[in-house]
Amino acid sequence: MTKPNPTPNSFKNMPDEHGHFGQFGGRYVAETLMPLILDLEKHYRAAQADPAFQAEFDDLLEHYVGRPSPLYYAERLTEDVRKNAPDGKGAQIWFKRDELNHTGAHKINNCIGQILLAKRMGKTRIIAETGAGQHGVATATVCARFGLPCFVYMGSKDIERQKPNLFRMKLLGAEVIPCESGTGTLKDAMNDALRDWVANVDDTFYIIGTAAGPHPYPELVRDFQSVIGKEAREQMMARTGRLPDLLVAAIGGGSNAIGLFHPFLDDADVKMLGVEAAGEGLDKRHAASLSGGAPGILHGNKTHLLQDEDGQITEAHSISAGLDYPGIGPEHSWLKQSGRVDYTSVTDDEALEGFQQLCRTEGIIPALEPSHAIAAVAREAVKMGRDQIILANLCGRGDKDIFTVAEALGTEI
Repeated sequence: MTKPNPTPNSFKNMPDEHGHFGQFGGRYVAETLMPLILDLEKHYRAAQADPAFQAEFDDLLEHYVGRPSPLYYAERLTEDVRKNAPDGKGAQIWFKRDELNHTGAHKINNCIGQILLAKRMGKTRIIAETGAGQHGVATATVCARFGLPCFVYMGSKDIERQKPNLFRMKLLGAEVIPCESGTGTLKDAMNDALRDWVANVDDTFYIIGTAAGPHPYPELVRDFQSVIGKEAREQMMARTGRLPDLLVAAIGGGSNAIGLFHPFLDDADVKMLGVEAAGEGLDKRHAASLSGGAPGILHGNKTHLLQDEDGQITEAHSISAGLDYPGIGPEHSWLKQSGRVDYTSVTDDEALEGFQQLCRTEGIIPALEPSHAIAAVAREAVKMGRDQIILANLCGRGDKDIFTVAEALGTEI
C-alpha cells in the first residue's frame, strides 16, 4: 500500500527567488512590463501571508465554484480496461472530477485567485487569452461576478472550432477579440494579449490561464490550481487509507497537471505521468514540446518549445484546442529534467478512443484534453496490479467538443 513517504529533498521549494525552476522559467519581458511584474509578485507575496485573502478564496471555491470536486472510482471503465490486461492485471481507475466545477473545467480555480489579486492591486480592466475557450469562459465568469470589463483574445482557428464557448463568453459580457496572425491558435492569442498588456499597464490585469509566462505566473497559477491535488490527497486517504500509485494528467501548458501533481511531489512512492498531445504522430504534426522540442524562450519564460533549427517557433497541432500550444510550463520542463515526473504522448486517434470509451462505460462525456489522459490511463493500467490505483484528473467536460468529435468521427449532429 502506498502510504505517505516524503523524499529527503523537497521538490516543493521551487522556483527560486528569480523565478527559475533549474534552468527554466525566469522573466523575459519588455522593459515596460518589468515594474508591473515585480508589483504583481509583491502583491502576491502579501496575499499569501494574508489570512483574509485565503479565506475569501476558499469561500468562493466552496460556494461559487462548488468545491471540493468529487473523487470517483470508475468501476466500469476499470473492468473494461482489465479485459485487455494479461494475467489478471489491471489497476483501479479513479478520477478527480474537476469537470463538475462551475464553468466545466479546472480553469475557474485559477481565475478566482487572479481576480482577487487584480482587485487587491486596484486594476479595473481584465484581459486573457484562450484556446479551447474554457479559460476565456472562466475569466468572463469572474469578471461578471466582480463587475469588471473583460477582453479575451482567441485565435481565429479556435473560434471556428469552439463556437459554444465563444457564445458563452459573449453571454457573460466579455468582448472576444479574434487573432488572425500566425496559426490563429493559443500561441497567437497569448502574443496579442501580451501586446495589449504592454500598451495598457496602468489599469489592466492579465489573467494568464496556464502555468507559464513570466515569473510569478507559473508559481501563482500552480498554487491556485494545487487545490486539486490537496483535495485529492485528503479524499484518497479518506476513501482508501492510502495514496495512489500513479497520477495522470493531460498537458498543454500544464496547469491542471501541476495542480494535481504538486501536493504529491515529495511522496517518493507516488509516480506521475504527464500526457502531451502527439497529434498526427511525433514524426508528423503534434503539440508534444517535451517529446519533440528543445529549450527556448517564449511568452516571458524559458521552457521546452517546438522550434526549427533557427529557433523559430513551429506550428503545433492537436485535435484538442486546449493542448494546441508549442510550449509547456517551465516547472514541467524542470520536473522532466529532474526525473521526478514521466511524460508521454497520445495521438488524436487515441484521444478520440479514450473519449468514446469513457462515454460508453461511465456515462461521462469528457473534454478532448482529459481524453488524452484517459487513453494513457488505459495504456498504463494493464501493466499494473489489480490492487494498485491510478488517479487521473478529469479536467474538463466535453460539451464544448462535441462538434469537433462528430466531425472527426464522420457523424452528423
